[in-house]
Amino acid sequence: MRNRILLVEDVEDNRELARELLEVAGYHVSEATNGVDALEQARAHPFDLVLLDLSLPIVDGWEALRQLKADPRFAAIPVVALTAHAMAGDRERALAAGFHGYIAKPIVVGTFAAVVAEYLQDAKSTG
Repeated sequence: MRNRILLVEDVEDNRELARELLEVAGYHVSEATNGVDALEQARAHPFDLVLLDLSLPIVDGWEALRQLKADPRFAAIPVVALTAHAMAGDRERALAAGFHGYIAKPIVVGTFAAVVAEYLQDAKSTG
């Protein structure tokens, strides 16, 4: 069975690139463009991983993560920050907030799917 990934990204070009790379790698990808839609989809469908932009309209990634992790149904689902916030300390702040991992944008085409696979594998081995 293919892994299901929820991709939450409001910038269309970034979302399309990430989706294409993930689909080529064999993942089933659902998309959301804001935190409200992401929360609704997460509650309606089982996902193996959530890639969550931090800067989103309506409900940002930080709040979406907080709401997901507050629900016991989602406690074991890895949520990875997918963000242009790449300044010193941003990765540590994301991990401290409860993100399982951190992928800085712009997306590196040659390694993106492999990095996602590592997060999925890590979640399976620790979950």
